[in-house]
Amino acid sequence: MTKKFWMLGTALLALAGCSETAEESAPPTNSPTAAAPASVGTPGTPGVPMAAPATAAQSAAYVAKAGAGDLWEIESSKALLAKSDNSEVRKFAQMMIDQHGQSTAKIKAAAAAAKVDVAAPQLDPAQQTMLEEIKQADAGAIDAIYLRHQRTAHDAALALHRAYSEHGDAESLKTAAREIVTVVEMHRSHLDKLGSQA
Repeated sequence: MTKKFWMLGTALLALAGCSETAEESAPPTNSPTAAAPASVGTPGTPGVPMAAPATAAQSAAYVAKAGAGDLWEIESSKALLAKSDNSEVRKFAQMMIDQHGQSTAKIKAAAAAAKVDVAAPQLDPAQQTMLEEIKQADAGAIDAIYLRHQRTAHDAALALHRAYSEHGDAESLKTAAREIVTVVEMHRSHLDKLGSQA
């Protein structure tokens, strides 16, 4: 019996020693290493910049594209008026200048309400190419070239404003986009009626 008790006591001492070793090697619960590690690359952790809100990025992109579209409509229509003698096409071009100027004002007001910065609009390469073709056309060809590019531009504008009106993330801009969709659809209808001019 004495031998059994001695063995049992030795085993218990060994277990106690292991327990103490584990406790000593484990980090304290209030130690920084005991806390769950922060996700690598999480915005807000040291060294990782905060990502811009998706709202600002999406809305700013929409405003920039809408502004470029309006600028193209106005500049291309001014180029048409400088050369064309076609009264119906000239009437359409003047309407583009007036109504796309109104669209620009509407977008600017909506952007201000959404606290989205509005930079000076810039044409993209495709828009610049179309504008140059209209400017370089002679009086005999300008109507057809202008109307063809107007259809392309209005299809793109319709897709842009419809998409933002349905999926945009700033309510004031979504409202403006819905109103502009109606105007662009009306312009597209006018272009269909002018189709025989092309």
